[in-house]
Amino acid sequence: MTKVLATKKSKLIPRIGRLVTIGEKRIALFQTTTEKVYALEDYCPLTDSPILEGIVSGDFLYEPMREYKISLVSGEIQEPDEGQLTIYPVEISGDDVYLEV
Repeated sequence: MTKVLATKKSKLIPRIGRLVTIGEKRIALFQTTTEKVYALEDYCPLTDSPILEGIVSGDFLYEPMREYKISLVSGEIQEPDEGQLTIYPVEISGDDVYLEV
């Protein structure tokens, strides 16, 4: 894995997704209200679409159209649905947000 500068933390808005592209990877960054930052692939296998417009609540991302939720910690789609998104480790250094890709 390679550590890559993705964005500045000051550019993230709590509970609102931000897209970063690293190579050909589309990665959705989410900052919670407790200032944790998570990175997941910007693709949902259930809807075959991006996850950026989901609603963040705690450590989960909710998809309101199909009423399912994804763990921001593990990338696992929660029961009764199933599936797995790729997660990327996040490292914060000052205002810099780094991802392991």
